[in-house]
Amino acid sequence: MSLPNTKHLLAAVMLAGLLAMQPALAATTVNMAKNTGCVCCERWAAAMRKAGFTVKTTERPDITPIKDKDRVPTALRSCHTATADGYVFEGHVPPDLVAKVLKTRPKIAGLAVPGMPLAAPGMDAQGANAPYQVIAFNKDGRTSVYAQR
Repeated sequence: MSLPNTKHLLAAVMLAGLLAMQPALAATTVNMAKNTGCVCCERWAAAMRKAGFTVKTTERPDITPIKDKDRVPTALRSCHTATADGYVFEGHVPPDLVAKVLKTRPKIAGLAVPGMPLAAPGMDAQGANAPYQVIAFNKDGRTSVYAQR
């Protein structure tokens, strides 16, 4: 009897992991508030849907009150604010990191991608590969680097 090819075994394990995660993501609704007419927000929502999330969008001329209510630190603010399962996701947070937070349940209020980095999901700038940071924040305003992209 021969042992399975390591490459095939690894691929099967990864596929099983993705399939196991997919139903959980599909059941997760992300509520996104965005400024009226913002196109990159819709592209971020499309990236989230492609990753398996359900996204509900609310447009307003000013979403500052939502950011204030969700305690998003001023320095971390971007063009849209999303919430899911008790967490806040500010700006162009990559879908895989949203999934990671929802799965691992860290003791943070949320994640933010400050500003609008060209390489971030939803910005879709051709050839953009400049690194950017994903910042974790707590309700008391403390921040830390969660990931480097």
